[in-house]
Amino acid sequence: MLVFHLAVILFASKIAGDLSVRLGQPSVLGKLLIGIVLGPAVLGIITNQNILHQLSQIGVLLLMFIAGLETDVEELRQTAKPSTYVGIAGILVPLGLGYLTGLLMELSTLEAIFLGLLLSATSVSISVQALKELDRLKSREGMTILGAAVIDDVLVIIALAFVMSAAGGEVNLAALVGKKAAFFGLAILAGWKAVPWILKRFAPLRVSEAVISAALLICFFFSALAEYAGVAAIIGAYIAGVAISLTDYKHEVFEKVETIGYSVFVPVFFTTIGVAVNFTGLSRYLWVIVLLSVLAILTKLVGSAIGARLSGFGWRSSLGIGAAMVSRGEVALIIAAIGLERGLLAESLFPVIVLVVLVTTVVTPPMMKAFFKQ
Repeated sequence: MLVFHLAVILFASKIAGDLSVRLGQPSVLGKLLIGIVLGPAVLGIITNQNILHQLSQIGVLLLMFIAGLETDVEELRQTAKPSTYVGIAGILVPLGLGYLTGLLMELSTLEAIFLGLLLSATSVSISVQALKELDRLKSREGMTILGAAVIDDVLVIIALAFVMSAAGGEVNLAALVGKKAAFFGLAILAGWKAVPWILKRFAPLRVSEAVISAALLICFFFSALAEYAGVAAIIGAYIAGVAISLTDYKHEVFEKVETIGYSVFVPVFFTTIGVAVNFTGLSRYLWVIVLLSVLAILTKLVGSAIGARLSGFGWRSSLGIGAAMVSRGEVALIIAAIGLERGLLAESLFPVIVLVVLVTTVVTPPMMKAFFKQ
């Protein structure tokens, strides 16, 4: 059955992506929507099997790894200021308005704060694909978006630790912050010293594709290390890509990993986002879904755009950056799962949040296309 599902996903995602481009939209939009059609919400051809989920996780890691390989480190360094502005402003606005909305929904103070944090999360894996298609990934806007995503992820997770501590969970805040600091320190050191050494040692091995295997090893190790430190695995994959981009093996790794990723794993990632949707029993929460979806889109769009504008971007570029930060993706789903486990998110609201996350993910590519359109 898995082989059949993979065949359907690969065929449908390529056709849907092509159709989306013909209609003037990024191909990723078609790939996301076809997942909903194939999944239990419509046709029920594809079920959200665990193994498909695992393959999709490899897909998102490879997508961010490729983004790292394409990153201009000097440009990334020069966009540190706007990235910080975008990251912080993109948290404050959804956090504040999300908290007030939670109170209006008669949630407790901690539950309302958690809702604000949930709306503050961002995941730029979808945005990366849209940026590639719009030829903006290596631009100043693209580097700002990637830098802001890292800042956003770290700050939201740290803030979440404070909330869990206040809720009575046994959270060692010093240890949690220390683990994150240690991860970035270790990742930078490893990227500087260990990554070039590993690639050089693998290159002479008398086996096929030794360098590519080494590159994937580095990608997955950095991702696992990030996850262990409480940072999103996609951040680890991105940093691994940046590290390899500074070596002589950049182009070889990029070409072959892009082929591996986009032939199988990345299409599975895009499609399974839609497959996860199930509308059963959600009709009574329709107004909540609409309210939170609008709130999630506008707060992130406006907050991040204000941050970009304050750092010197024009309004069109600022809104394009804000649009790229709208998608909540797997980062918000991870936070929602933590909230459900710790009693900070009601069980009845979890499927609502899943749908809201999907809405933010689907609207991101066309919004980016509209604002970044020349």
